[in-house]
Amino acid sequence: MLQNNELILSGGTIIDPLNRRMFQSDIYIEDGVIKKIAKNLAVKVHKTSSPAKGSKPESNIKEFDIKGKYVAPGFVDLHAHLREPGREDEETIETGSYAALSGGFTKVCCMPNTEPPIDNEGVVRFILQESARVNFASVLTVGAATKGRKGEEISEIGSLVKAGVVAVSDDGEPISNPFVMRRVLEYTKAFDLPVMSHCEVKALSEDGVMNEGIVSTRLGLRGIPDVSEAAMVYQHILLADYTKSRLHLAHISSKKSVEIIRWAKEKGIDITCETCPHYFSLTDAFCSTFDTNYKVNPPLQTQADVEAIRQGLSEGLIDAIATDHAPHLASEKEVEFDLAPFGMIGFQTAFALGYEELVVKKYLNMVDYIAKLTVEPAKILKLEPPTIEIDKKANLVIFDTKIKWTFKRESIHSKSQNSPFIGKELIGKVMLVITGGRGFDFSKD
Repeated sequence: MLQNNELILSGGTIIDPLNRRMFQSDIYIEDGVIKKIAKNLAVKVHKTSSPAKGSKPESNIKEFDIKGKYVAPGFVDLHAHLREPGREDEETIETGSYAALSGGFTKVCCMPNTEPPIDNEGVVRFILQESARVNFASVLTVGAATKGRKGEEISEIGSLVKAGVVAVSDDGEPISNPFVMRRVLEYTKAFDLPVMSHCEVKALSEDGVMNEGIVSTRLGLRGIPDVSEAAMVYQHILLADYTKSRLHLAHISSKKSVEIIRWAKEKGIDITCETCPHYFSLTDAFCSTFDTNYKVNPPLQTQADVEAIRQGLSEGLIDAIATDHAPHLASEKEVEFDLAPFGMIGFQTAFALGYEELVVKKYLNMVDYIAKLTVEPAKILKLEPPTIEIDKKANLVIFDTKIKWTFKRESIHSKSQNSPFIGKELIGKVMLVITGGRGFDFSKD
């Protein structure tokens, strides 16, 4: 960790996703605030801070030569699982928020499937206090939409908002009862709060462990049909339209869901949605290895679905990219495929996967890709737009798209290591993150 009152980032290319532009410039940061943005700034600042004649030079300015690299606002993750309170053996707010920083995320939404769930003010306040104490990535809380995440009785949403939640969700479980979902949407409307929907029809997905199709049939594993997600996507969109409330669809994975979202947006229905890197980089064919790190919910789909997700991002149908970072112990994952929990960790590989699969393959240009990680998720949560401007706090990520690197087990900052990408070569790496007046160097990971 680097602590300097004055920092200069020189020679980098600034990505400004808010104004959809890129340009080369230096950035001067003082006490965690951006003070100047200009070319050849390093020389100018050093000159103005030179000591009086005859005195000893004592410049405290730390300069980083980032020529050939990019500077962007810190990423915002709409969807992650930090496990604390309750499962500190898998992840904690401290380890999770540091792992998030190493992936370029300076803000992270923690989902409410903790133990106890985030369905009361006390848990919200604990998480926010712990985030402030460790002071890595800022942790934002998503409150449970229903008490105990049981889908039966609406949580005390007013008190959750008062405590500081930015959205509500029963993520990990769908709100299956349409009457309850209607009431959640109507109640959150009074607070202008998004409802993050985990779309899954349990009657269709129950006991399933992977996508239903040719691969699941060959492997003899019980499948989850893509209509399990799509049917609830459609139902919840209709309810959002009926109540005129804010609906956000979590971890969209299938072509059918993208088609329904296209229909809804063309009709002018006010919805937003996210997908995750594994849904545009992996297919259900990887489950043939029986590696339980490929077991996620919703499940990995076919190549046609992967293409639809990429196209949905390209067309703007899918608003944002989130990680769905879901840590689990090795002892939990190293069991039969049927018995393993769903989920993989995702903070440290997210940027590289998106760069390789979306930018290199020309589904998105660099500015639009960064917008999916910054401006768009912030807009969904109604946060201040991430930007690089004078007199704004410096929440910045510096990355190098020329670097090829291998994701190694020993470089994982999460408390858990359940990733299918360990040992894989990736393109594009987060090198440095600046937030809260501090710099974090991840170039050696």
